[in-house]
Amino acid sequence: MISAIFLSSLQNTELILTRVGDHPDFSFSFDFLFKILLAIGAGLLIGIEREYKGKDAGLKTNMLVAVGSCVFVFLSLQFQGGESFDPTRVLSQVVTGIGFLGAGVILKKGANVQGLTTAATVWCSAAAGCIAAFYLVMDLLLFTGTVVFVNMIFGYLGKKIAPEDDSGPIQIPTDNN
Repeated sequence: MISAIFLSSLQNTELILTRVGDHPDFSFSFDFLFKILLAIGAGLLIGIEREYKGKDAGLKTNMLVAVGSCVFVFLSLQFQGGESFDPTRVLSQVVTGIGFLGAGVILKKGANVQGLTTAATVWCSAAAGCIAAFYLVMDLLLFTGTVVFVNMIFGYLGKKIAPEDDSGPIQIPTDNN
């Protein structure tokens, strides 16, 4: 009896999930709105610090990365309970895609490498979006605060320990062989 009810509910769930996207859905989801707002807030806080420091990937970039990651995970969660549901597949693709995006902000000029912290911060914005999609509000607040703290405090300490040399233009070695 119980197994028949369980099997019936699985079949109904799979039928519903296989029909996702067949017809327009005009319903309003407060869950979706709240998750998007959480991701925007996290991206905003992370991006403000980057914008303040004049980095290439600033406010808009971090907000959009957080929102986009949130939406991809949110959409994957719509198939929860289906036969081939595995949220880690989408999470791993977000990590890979954002890694590729972050690589675009890393520049090598001579012996100097710039943009590593910005790339790592964009990666963290994607993680914040994923956390928002899972509705882990306190974890999101803690994570976002940690990212901002690390960028602010350790960025300041890094400048005190090893100040940048602004004595002249960066020399790019040329190979005349």
